[in-house]
Amino acid sequence: MSNKKTTAPGKKKAHYMEEESFFQRLYYSVIRFLRHARRRWRDIQRARREHHFPESDRFLIKLVLLLWGQIPMVFSRLAEKTARLNRRAVKSAEKEFPWLERHHIHPAALLVAGCCVASVAMFFTVYTHATTVTHGGEVLGTVASEAAVETACADLERITAAVLERPYTLDRETLTLENHWMKRQELVETGELTERLSQREGLVTAAYSLYVGGTPIGSTPYRGALEELLKQLKASVTNEDTISVTFAEEVEVREEYVPAEQIMNLGHLAELLYSTKVEEVNYEIQKGDTWIEIAEKHGMTSDALLKLNPGYNINKISVGEVLTISASVPYLTMTVVQQERYLQPVQYDIIYTDEPTMYQGDTKVTAKGSFGSADVVASVTYVNGEETERTVLSHVLLKEPITEHQLQGTKVRPSWYPTGTFRWPCTGRVVSYFGGRKSPGGIGSTNHKGLDIANSRGTSVVAADGGVVVYSGWQGGYGYVVKIDHLNGLTTVYAHNSKLLVSVGANVHKGQEIAKMGSTGNSTGSHCHFEVQLNGVAQNPLNYLP
Repeated sequence: MSNKKTTAPGKKKAHYMEEESFFQRLYYSVIRFLRHARRRWRDIQRARREHHFPESDRFLIKLVLLLWGQIPMVFSRLAEKTARLNRRAVKSAEKEFPWLERHHIHPAALLVAGCCVASVAMFFTVYTHATTVTHGGEVLGTVASEAAVETACADLERITAAVLERPYTLDRETLTLENHWMKRQELVETGELTERLSQREGLVTAAYSLYVGGTPIGSTPYRGALEELLKQLKASVTNEDTISVTFAEEVEVREEYVPAEQIMNLGHLAELLYSTKVEEVNYEIQKGDTWIEIAEKHGMTSDALLKLNPGYNINKISVGEVLTISASVPYLTMTVVQQERYLQPVQYDIIYTDEPTMYQGDTKVTAKGSFGSADVVASVTYVNGEETERTVLSHVLLKEPITEHQLQGTKVRPSWYPTGTFRWPCTGRVVSYFGGRKSPGGIGSTNHKGLDIANSRGTSVVAADGGVVVYSGWQGGYGYVVKIDHLNGLTTVYAHNSKLLVSVGANVHKGQEIAKMGSTGNSTGSHCHFEVQLNGVAQNPLNYLP
């Protein structure tokens, strides 16, 4: 016979009903309070409506009052429907979960259980079971698992083998693994563990490499250092008038693994970018070129040029043939666009009047002209410090040039024989005189042997006096040159021309056009280098010119 005490069903139900009636009483008390408050509020609103809306036959006012009066009823119906749903849910729970009637869980137990679940969830959110890696007594970091360690080792082997181009296997016995609980935020990524392993091995290292035109220049382990170096290179050529600074080559910084010995000091890398490298370039032989002149033009000896072009007959070269020239080119080509403002001389015009009593080629100034001046703003492009393009943005004339008037002879000269006096070989402005001078831009001799007369490209260059052409061609730093023997011990030289109009052996008269002005050879601008030689010794041309 069982001693288990049982509780009568009637008592259990009465106990449950007591609990239910308590909550129901509380619920209905709240409902009654709300209804009373609602009725009171409705009375107040009705009084307001009566005050603001006295008897009126307007349809709109009646409709508003009707709808406003329906609102309390709608809320009351919703409250009743909610109460019925609650009672229905309680009865359904009694049928579906009868064990709730027999076991009553204390709220404190539910609270404790919830706290335990939250604590467990919080623990696994903050902590994880991880693996700490030690190499040679130095802790490299903690990763999520031993599988992550193996992945890092495999990645290092693959990267090292690819960079060194030979097989490589990491000695796993040098690694010590320890499993334990650790905060998730202290874990390192597999890639970072790979980098730390590579640093310990010392064969390859993660670095930032600079590529110029697809060619690697140098590497550094410091993030952002190469970008800052390139920024400083641009800043070194930038001022308040700089429009833009760009690199001609494609410049790229790549994050990659490189052999440890390729890591370069940033100062050395900067010095390398400022320097030049020797590359082979092609040169097409032009008309008038000689082997020696080509070598001198490119700063080489004849033998050095022949070593780069074996098999050539240096005494028989043909126009159009291509020679290999060793030239110094910069690692990085920097293009700088500057806005420049300057005063520019404005060339005066010359009006010629025919004079039948004067020989052809002879002139006489009757009214001297003078240069004007203009305020010029230009956009100038420099490539590694050398001007390659100039675009005038504005040109404001400040002073009008004064036209020069000259008489020119029309009388047929009986002979091309020299007159014994010289005329100016061209029009323009003397920018450099005979004798000692500062070499402009480091180009040309500091012992100037003639006059530099500047004017625009294509300006006519004429014979200073009659004579015989003894040289017409390229002559090293002089560019395209014409030499005239005046048969009296005097020889004149016309250098840096863009085009030659006479050949060797030709007889030329005074004033005859022999060349077009240019800037060939060692020249910083369009001009004519005019030189007078007496028995082969350079003289001051001003002593011979009118």
